[in-house]
Amino acid sequence: MDKHALLKNFISKHPGRIGKVVDFEPKTDKLFVFDFAATNTELSPDDAADTETFSHWVDKKLHNNHCRYGIGGYMEHRTLYARSEHFSTGGEPRRLHLGIDIWGAAGVPVYAPLAGIIHSFRDNNNFGDYGPTIILQHDLDGLELFSLYGHLSRNDLTGLHEGDAIVKGQRLGSFGCAEENGHWPPHLHFQLMFDIEGWHGDYPGVAKYSEKDKYLQNIPDPALILQFPPASFIK
Repeated sequence: MDKHALLKNFISKHPGRIGKVVDFEPKTDKLFVFDFAATNTELSPDDAADTETFSHWVDKKLHNNHCRYGIGGYMEHRTLYARSEHFSTGGEPRRLHLGIDIWGAAGVPVYAPLAGIIHSFRDNNNFGDYGPTIILQHDLDGLELFSLYGHLSRNDLTGLHEGDAIVKGQRLGSFGCAEENGHWPPHLHFQLMFDIEGWHGDYPGVAKYSEKDKYLQNIPDPALILQFPPASFIK
């Protein structure tokens, strides 16, 4: 059985060991699905490049659709990464988004959905980067899994130690503001990896499109853990 199947099997057999990543009330909360591919003509490259304008656009979409959160992005080919040189060096630009983004207000709490330990953490302080980032390591009955939480608040890194135990449902931090989260509208980048590949406090969240097949092998869909009801999504 491959690792993707093992993860699905674990989740199916142990639903009680999967917790929330953000506070979400299925009866009242809705999730606005953001599309940041080239097909999105509402958000111009200039608007995406200006953090204040971009943030206003995200806030307006959430407000007009009566949504506390926005969501989207797993394996999405995003043109908006042209806003940062961080994704445009070294030949083919990186445009393939590998995790899921949950958009919302600065200060929104973030929780560990699985028990584990702190693998590593770092403030990836570049324009367009993760900003404060925490990576957890999990043992799911012999299946090793890593979870990454990017764009947090700087205060969330205070007092952390690698190897510290984390319990399911423990608060890890909160959505950081644009001034400290890599200069993005407030959101969480949530990503899963089977192999951390030697990275420490960081792992690519955006890759070259030509490497999609490689990353599909290592990065399962975070929706498996998030488990948001399909009826909650608004497009």
